[in-house]
Amino acid sequence: MKKLTALGLLFALTIVPALAQKKIEFREFTLDNGLHVIMHQDNSTPIVNTSVLYHVGSKNENPERTGFAHFFEHLMFEGSENIERGEYMNIIQGRGGTLNAYTSNDITFYYETLPSNELELALYMESERMLHSKVDETGVETQREVVKEEKRQSYDNRPYGSILIETLKRAYSEHPYRWAPIGSLDHLNAATIEEFQDFYKQFYVPNNATLVIAGDIDYAQVESWVRAYFSEIPRGEGEIYRPNITEPKKTEEIRDVIYDNIQIPAVIQAYNLPPRNHPDSYALSMLSTYLTGGNSSLMTKELVDKQQKALAVAAIPLELEDGGIFIMYGITNMGVAPEDLEAEVDKLIKQVQEEGISDQDFAKLQNIIENNIVSGNSTVSGIAENLAEAHVIYGDTNYINQVMDYYSKVTQEDIKRVAKEYLNLEGRVVLYYLPKPKETTE
Repeated sequence: MKKLTALGLLFALTIVPALAQKKIEFREFTLDNGLHVIMHQDNSTPIVNTSVLYHVGSKNENPERTGFAHFFEHLMFEGSENIERGEYMNIIQGRGGTLNAYTSNDITFYYETLPSNELELALYMESERMLHSKVDETGVETQREVVKEEKRQSYDNRPYGSILIETLKRAYSEHPYRWAPIGSLDHLNAATIEEFQDFYKQFYVPNNATLVIAGDIDYAQVESWVRAYFSEIPRGEGEIYRPNITEPKKTEEIRDVIYDNIQIPAVIQAYNLPPRNHPDSYALSMLSTYLTGGNSSLMTKELVDKQQKALAVAAIPLELEDGGIFIMYGITNMGVAPEDLEAEVDKLIKQVQEEGISDQDFAKLQNIIENNIVSGNSTVSGIAENLAEAHVIYGDTNYINQVMDYYSKVTQEDIKRVAKEYLNLEGRVVLYYLPKPKETTE
């Protein structure tokens, strides 16, 4: 399963007038087994979204068994003791619903949206997934093939498809963020069924999960159903593993060349970011939007439109719980050397570090952010995801109503300051993606 939008991209690429913010009302409670439950009522349309966020991602894996969290994203659609193999999707879709899931370095998120009269079914299905998922040889072998095909299509055979994998392993030397969620197929092939079962028992437990129900609901009825379907699930045994590793600050640039099945070179730059809940994260988000966020961004206007040094420039601000990375990449125009494109990118970064941004550009950034916060809460599925992350990542469900306040405190001087502090030319990763020599191209 793949998330439908790029991970960590918080901002739209167009400017629209500021929308009115509306407070998101919710209620929450915690079961005796540790399951945290958040409910949001919106009776405007007869639909309901049911989501479960498990606080497990690739960072929780054994370095010798990477890819487990992403593998389980697939495996937990196999069925359960009471849901026949392969029927999970068919049941939800047969009732007019949609469903999906995604895995990141920090979390695994499952969700389904159904007509509101099918809410009890969704709660039953998620309780089955939490208590009785099929973790057996048949399911494991089936999903091994699915993951192999995903890796071939999304990473191995896609031009520039290995950018995230190659960047992460150089951006981190000690933290388990150094491998991507797709992990290693060799590790998955070597793992025993007992290892898969142990991973399930450790992480897919109520005290490591947040359940969100958002939409056309009655609070009392939802709480009654939740207690009926989830209270019997036992709390996980033992302490849930969370890495307590601080990535050391880089003092030297890491530079490398990757030969790929491509026709046009690309330049990738990556800078380490602070933890996702760090106060500087808001200024950094605004900075990334200013630099590469759409057709009106600084680098697009200068490098693509004006200088025509690049065919495209973009950014992947990968905001992670323990400290992410800001990845910028540019695809060179015909006849432009990667060194030339890199030099121009560096000039623009230094320009922001020394001069900051104009009043007009700052006002535009504020407008983008406000609109995207409001847009992110314009659907029950968006609200459900934001409520879950507010509770898990920020430790306060009401953060969903406070995020704009944090952005409003960012000043132009803050953006200039974080550009100097975090876009450190001496402590970054730079990769050149070059076409493979003709004799080795397959």
